[in-house]
Amino acid sequence: MANAEDRSRRRFFKFLLSAPIAYAIGSQLPWPDLLGAAETKPGTPGSSLAPTPECADDDEPTPSETAGPFFTPNSPRRTSLIESGVSGTKVVLTGRVFSRECRPLPGVLVDFWQADDAGEYDNEGFKLRGHQFTDATGLYRLTTIVPGLYPGRTRHIHARVQAPKQRVLTTQLYLPDEPRNRRDFLFRPDLLMAVKNGAGGKQARFHFMLDMA
Repeated sequence: MANAEDRSRRRFFKFLLSAPIAYAIGSQLPWPDLLGAAETKPGTPGSSLAPTPECADDDEPTPSETAGPFFTPNSPRRTSLIESGVSGTKVVLTGRVFSRECRPLPGVLVDFWQADDAGEYDNEGFKLRGHQFTDATGLYRLTTIVPGLYPGRTRHIHARVQAPKQRVLTTQLYLPDEPRNRRDFLFRPDLLMAVKNGAGGKQARFHFMLDMA
């Protein structure tokens, strides 16, 4: 059985091989309007996007990363982190949580936290912090803003993902085409979100795969 380092290496090279094709195709196809409407189901009238491969048998579990010094437990349950006092470019992030066998996982806790537009974390309250649970199809949906920059790091969103009675996956999600990605010592290309510009903000996708059957 391959160890974690081997799995991570395969995931990295798979990303390098598939990413140019994926982004080339994505640039030619419109995404569903995640900012103002529900995602159009493939094959339905008016659908303009071919079915997106969400999980494959040879995919590797999502790699973990440090939680950093700014995690706060017991965040409020909510799907939108935008509230009074929060400004910045709007992002709607959607995705699913899968097992290693590509089984969508319902009821998974997904906890997000991030810096504000100025690169500051709220360490006294719960601004730009919140958790939710995946639905019956393993789907989550988060409305937030593009995180700001602070010294030493590129833009990123923190996440903790935990299926019932399973280990916690702690990781970070990154935005493509950020100048600081190359210089960030924690950056991993296999943790890049797929991001497109849309009306009123950005649309992003990321699927988590947990290391469980």
